[in-house]
Amino acid sequence: MKQFAVVGLGLFGASVALTLRDLGHEVLGIDRDETLTHAMAHSLTHVVQADATDEETLKALGLRNMDGVVVAIGDDLQASILITLLLKELGVGKVVAKAANDLHGKVLVKLGADRVVYPERVAHNLVATNILDYIELSPEYSIIEIEAADWMVGKDLRRLDLRARFGANIVAVKRGDKRIIVSPKADDEVEAGDVLVIIGENQSLKKLEKK
Repeated sequence: MKQFAVVGLGLFGASVALTLRDLGHEVLGIDRDETLTHAMAHSLTHVVQADATDEETLKALGLRNMDGVVVAIGDDLQASILITLLLKELGVGKVVAKAANDLHGKVLVKLGADRVVYPERVAHNLVATNILDYIELSPEYSIIEIEAADWMVGKDLRRLDLRARFGANIVAVKRGDKRIIVSPKADDEVEAGDVLVIIGENQSLKKLEKK
């Protein structure tokens, strides 16, 4: 079992954190947004509401001793850059940072990021009208945001059984403008208008898209 920290618990960060957890690792989630930390509080090993741009905060959290830290902040480039710099200065062995664009990525590399990922959101509406967003985590795995189709509405996750049928896992459900259900339970029922956040192998997600 390894120990990881994920800074930024938005869609990308939460999905990475949950995937690391599902792989059997201990995960510390960090975000300054109370809503996001509250949503993940019971899903990860530890969750902390904190400003990761503060050097003393990073020291207090003991991130230097982690096997890896993921900087999953994409909308605040300044914060992303500063946190990456501080982590490397603190001696974190492996820092994986999310980049919003090529220039951002080049800066992160210059600062010492061990790996830079570009999870650009690509609209798939030309392929399937209910696919809202697509994030490539790696050449093998991706995350999609999918609007609940008619055949899903009224069924609980146990009955849908996407893991067995498509090799995909629902990691969150967005319901309305504000509510996010993280790590939904098997008896949670899909409602009309729900947006499902699903992670899986690319081939499995393609099968789901066709459905």
